[in-house]
Amino acid sequence: MKVSAGISKINGEVFAPSSKSYTHRAIAIASLSEECVIHRPLLSADTLATVRACEAFGARVDMQGDRLAVHGFRGKPNLPDNVIDVANSGTTLRFMTAISAVVKGTTVLTGDSSIRTRPNKPLLEVLNDLEVEAFSTRDNGCAPIVVKGGLNGGTAMIDGSISSQFISALLIACPLTANDTVISIKGNLKSRPYVDVTIELLRQAGVKIIVKENGNITFIIPAGQKYNLKEYTVPGDFSSASYLLAAAAITRSSVVVKNLFPSKQGDVEIIDVLRRMGADISWNMEEGIVSVAGNRKLKGTTFDVGATPDLVPTIAVLAACAEGVTVIGNAEHVRYKETDRLHAMAVELTKMGINIKEEKDSLTITGGELHGAEVHGWHDHRIVMSLTIAGMVAGNTTVDTVESIDISYPEFFEDMRSIGADLKVSGGPKDN
Repeated sequence: MKVSAGISKINGEVFAPSSKSYTHRAIAIASLSEECVIHRPLLSADTLATVRACEAFGARVDMQGDRLAVHGFRGKPNLPDNVIDVANSGTTLRFMTAISAVVKGTTVLTGDSSIRTRPNKPLLEVLNDLEVEAFSTRDNGCAPIVVKGGLNGGTAMIDGSISSQFISALLIACPLTANDTVISIKGNLKSRPYVDVTIELLRQAGVKIIVKENGNITFIIPAGQKYNLKEYTVPGDFSSASYLLAAAAITRSSVVVKNLFPSKQGDVEIIDVLRRMGADISWNMEEGIVSVAGNRKLKGTTFDVGATPDLVPTIAVLAACAEGVTVIGNAEHVRYKETDRLHAMAVELTKMGINIKEEKDSLTITGGELHGAEVHGWHDHRIVMSLTIAGMVAGNTTVDTVESIDISYPEFFEDMRSIGADLKVSGGPKDN
């Protein structure tokens, strides 16, 4: 499928979709509990992959309007009857790999062609250090993955520089062990806010995680814990809202985005990003309302995205529309997402006339005039949505592989059109 974007002026109010990160964690932790109702979950391709995986372990998940009723397996996941297919969801793969380690028997996990290229070696290594046999069938650290259960706790160290999902996965599984678990982080823990989100939900489920920081980060996970998440309401997603807020800033428009309350999400940083670039943005935290008045020119600056990798495509488009130079640094881990997002944004924004220097862990972007072009979405929801808002400035722009938005924000095009964006989707059931 493709979307054609024309020059757009937008105005109006939009509700931010619910958080994908919180929804994944809520479904997994509710499944490890007894009975739980999850209100306002994001039902996207990725989170539905987590639903199916939890059902494979014995949970029952009933969809009831804008809520999920989860009947969990009380910390005792069953051996799946079949291979678990996580589709395109890296979060599902990492979480379920760790949960597989407490199952009695052998679990096999795989996914689509993209998932079968994404790294999991640090997680597999730490599981083996904890005396669980876990391996890649192709011996490259990527899916398909085989896990022979038997996780009993212990002490291990894991590289924190590739993905925080490895740590989150261990934090979710290790409270079920017979012995305490101590996980030490080697190097810098990238995307730390996502680990904080995991700990936040675990604590709401009555699970104790001890965090010690004396130079290095260590997680101490007491053994034999029980999960008791009974009810949870998923907050709005700042990652998805970033496209709405950035679109207002770069098209010199006014937009109000609702359902954005304070939470542990790292991508709340988009508000500070826009402020630092000179946007007129305000946040009423009590009411969960963020407003952008696109009446100011944006200016380039420098950003460390170690904690906020999902914002990189959005920041890259903001930088392309800003005066001066923007440096997006500490970003090598962004290369290990659904695609190499540093390279993808450099390639596609260059097609649109922007001068970009790509280095191992950074992009240096000189703002300029965006020109319409045919650009590739790389089958990556965040690349697609970022290039779409770039097209709203350039006009005469076509983005392909747009069906990938179903991963995190299925209603993105509808929401953008509701506030005036000139977008036409073709090549699929959403033609309009």
